[in-house]
Amino acid sequence: MNSIGNIDTNSNDTSNMETSEGSIPTGVIPPVVVPVMALHTTVHSNSVPHGEKPEKFIRVEFKRWHQKMLFYLTTLNLAKFLNEDPPAIQEGENNRASLIALDAWKHSDFLCKNYILNGLDNTLYNVYCSKQSAKDLWDSLERKYKTEDAGTKKFIVERFLDYKMVDSKTVISQVQNCRLYFMTFTRRICL
Repeated sequence: MNSIGNIDTNSNDTSNMETSEGSIPTGVIPPVVVPVMALHTTVHSNSVPHGEKPEKFIRVEFKRWHQKMLFYLTTLNLAKFLNEDPPAIQEGENNRASLIALDAWKHSDFLCKNYILNGLDNTLYNVYCSKQSAKDLWDSLERKYKTEDAGTKKFIVERFLDYKMVDSKTVISQVQNCRLYFMTFTRRICL
């Protein structure tokens, strides 16, 4: 007897091994494993884990929000609607495939536009909800807030360049004062 697990490894006991003529003892045959085929149901969803959804744009840090929203729309496979115009259908054309393509485009554009609107603060939502397409909405936001960001940065740089150093104080203390001044100044601008 083996002391581990009380298994008798030295015994030649084959009493449990029944055999029939020309077959292998049943005690030696390993159990048959039957693979279970799972039904593969593919669920296509346009949802992205909640953590990747950008926070609402509240008129601060447009560039960061813009990049996050662009990534979010890309993961939803909707970013192309920010640059595309609807497919053109020729006058008098009654091509069923063209009409189906136009309907699909309108539906996806609607989704894209509303994902962007959902990423805006409520006050901005009310201003931009009348835009007809995702492209119009996106272009309007870029015109307004990229220009505004550039103007704010230009103003900050101008103020920084106007800061005068004086000989009566040490350079280190003046740099620290300048840094503190601009940190508080930029906080006021962002609010």
